[in-house]
Amino acid sequence: MKKLISCCGLDCATCNARIAHITNDNDLRRKTAGEWSIQFNSTITADMIDCAGCRESGVHFGYCAMCEIRNCVKNKGFQTCADCSEMNSCQKIAMIQQNVPESVANLESLK
Repeated sequence: MKKLISCCGLDCATCNARIAHITNDNDLRRKTAGEWSIQFNSTITADMIDCAGCRESGVHFGYCAMCEIRNCVKNKGFQTCADCSEMNSCQKIAMIQQNVPESVANLESLK
């Protein structure tokens, strides 16, 4: 499967919100909403689980509009954090890099 790298280095191709969107899988939407509600201690509903991918045109997961990483990348005119000289010291993406180590490799592969 081809990778679809988000602004912060996550692979959108493996994201359940994108998979549910492209396959129109309502069961996956419900399952993901339940899991993410617990994981992020938030109320996430099945109708929120719909995303074409962070850097793709079309629908985005509701949090994307508020994502400080995505907004930072867009405001700087970059495609991803890989375009930024501060990527390795940036506190905005530190949590992603710690929790999803492959995000660093994904971004490095774009340089």
